[in-house]
Parts: sequence; C-alpha cells; structure tokens
Amino acid sequence: MYKINKDLNNVKPLRKRTFSELGFREREHLQEWVAKNPLMLGEELLIIQKEFDGWTETRERIDLLALDKDGGIVVIENKLDDSGRDVAWQAMKYAAYCSSLTKSDIADIFQKYLDRHHPGENSRETINTFYDSSSFEELTLNEGFNQRIILVGAKFRPEVTATCLWLINHSVDVRCIRVVPFSEGETLFLNVDQIIPPPEAKDYMVKVGNKEVDEKSNRGQTAERHKIRIQFFSKLLDEITGLAQKTYANRSAGKDHWLTGSTGISSVSYSFNFLKNALRVDLNFQKSDREQNKYLFDAFEGKKEIIESKFGKKLTWLRLEDKISSRIQCEIPFDSYSKEHWDEAVNWLNINMNNLIQTMQPILNELSKSKDYLSLETIPE
Repeated sequence: MYKINKDLNNVKPLRKRTFSELGFREREHLQEWVAKNPLMLGEELLIIQKEFDGWTETRERIDLLALDKDGGIVVIENKLDDSGRDVAWQAMKYAAYCSSLTKSDIADIFQKYLDRHHPGENSRETINTFYDSSSFEELTLNEGFNQRIILVGAKFRPEVTATCLWLINHSVDVRCIRVVPFSEGETLFLNVDQIIPPPEAKDYMVKVGNKEVDEKSNRGQTAERHKIRIQFFSKLLDEITGLAQKTYANRSAGKDHWLTGSTGISSVSYSFNFLKNALRVDLNFQKSDREQNKYLFDAFEGKKEIIESKFGKKLTWLRLEDKISSRIQCEIPFDSYSKEHWDEAVNWLNINMNNLIQTMQPILNELSKSKDYLSLETIPE
C-alpha cells in the first residue's frame, strides 16, 4: 500500500505490519471491527450473533453469524495473521450446523444478541427494516442448503485457498477476505481485499447466483402469496395508463412484492410495491456507489417543497445513512391480499406512479447531465 503525495507527484510505501506485533487480537479487535462495520466485507450484512455456540452436541463457536440481503445465513470466521490449515473445514461444519436453523431460531438468536449489545431493540422489527419488509411472517430466511462462508485473515495457506476454489466450483458460496494492517508513524491503516473468488470470477458467480434464484423461483411458484402477487401485477400491468404504462411497457408480473420500472438512468428505478398490508410507489437510488446515491437523494431533497407541491401530497424521504441505497416513497395502509379491493389498489398505484414519474423524471433528466453528477459517474460501479 502506498500513500500519494500530490505536491511531489510521488508515492510513498506504507509499512506492512502484522496484527500480533501491533497487539491486536482476533476476538477483541478484528471481530469487533467486522461486527461494527460489516460493509468492510463488501456487502450489506446484518450481524445477528457473536461467538455463537447454540449446538447441543459440540462446544464449537462461530465467530460471527450474519444474514445477507437474500435472506441467507453467513458464517464469518476471523483468523488474524494466519488462516491455519483447518479453517475451511471448520467453517464448512458451522455452515452445516446452521442449515437447520428456522426463521424463529434466527429471530431468537438475534434477540439474544440485541439484548446484550442493543437493549430495547426487537429482532423481528430490525430484520424487517433490513429487508424493507412490513411482515416478518412473509420473509424467507435460510432457505435450503445455500449457507455462505466468509473467511477473514491476513494470510491464507495454499490448502485453504485450494479448498475454497474447489467449493466455489461446486456452487458453495465461500469468500476469502484478506485484511492487512499498515502504518505510517503512529497512524494505522487497514487494507481489505477479496482474494477469493478473484475479480475475474465475478461474472461466473453472478451466473451461478442467477441460476439459483431461478430454481428457487420455480420451486416457490406454488406458494399462495407468490400466486397472489403474480395475479395482481398481471392485472396492474394490464390496467395502468399514461406515463406508468410507458415505463412498464416491457415488464412482466413476478412473484416479488415489488415491480421496478426504468428511469433511463442505470440503477435508479421506480417501483410498485404490493405488500400484504400496504401499497407503495418508490423512486429508488440503488447504484453500487454510495456517494452517487446520496448525491442524487440530496439533490431531490433540496427541492422537497416544490416536489411535494407538484406531487400533491407529503412523501417519505429515506436517505438511509447506514445503507448504500436511498429512497423516496409514498405509502398507504391497505388490505392488499383481499381481491375485492384490487380495483381500488390498481387505481391508487396508477395515479400515484403517474404523479411520481411526472414529478421526478424532469429533475432526474436534468441531474443526469450536471457536471457534478457526471464527475461521480466516472467512478466504476
């Protein structure tokens, strides 16, 4: 790792260190850093337990247990300066143990964690917030045998990396994150890199993930709530008019509770949301770069009074400081799954989506051409 000196047009190497020489320990330090900043692992994770030992026939402990954005369990093992020979096998055992956890088990495990570290918080409500869900009962958590593994350490032995690559080729989602401390005088730095799977394998992993999603979708089509969503969105797409109809012209009904429509800007979208007890229309900023999302959201919020006046009602402004994405939405309580109310639901969504597009699209078009935004767009997503 190097420090850039712009004045001298040069770089200066930082001193590579080890955790042990700096006096850092696995549990007291590295584990805490990951627990407090899970984004350092390259994705949004919800930490649900530390040192998890909820097994009746073994005394083994999982360093960190987390949920990912797909509802999957993630086993996180930290090994400081050396991974050791057996960390992959150890993590595989833990993932196997976790495959039996039910949704209620997960809520109970997380509640124990919250009672200890964040008293007063409710596990089911926090999980709902993480998944942007209005109903814990509707969530699918820890489905099937797709538990994931993340190994964190400064050095990974060849037998560990070889095992991980073999597991990846057999559709097991395992990642190795290398964390190395550096120093300049008394100032310490931490470099974090995903070394397995390598960047060149990213497309492969995405294809594997998409295949798994398709398979899960096929298995889940018979679920009643999926059928209801498909039926409703089919009706909605047949009956929407105006700008909404144009925006959703090439969309098909799906089983998810949301249906996105293009704004013409990558990773910025409109969405219909058909929840069991609510209806909602959104403008979503979901670029992979946090600064781009916050820039767009702040630009809109700066015109809040004008926007709400043109839209005709108050909106909910969600900058979401702890997340990469941001969102502007309009929502009402609604008994959505009662089919006798569907005409009313379609009418409300149609009117408010047309108002949302008419209000937001001119501002989006203007912002996408601004110099400040274009300078942010030079950052690769």
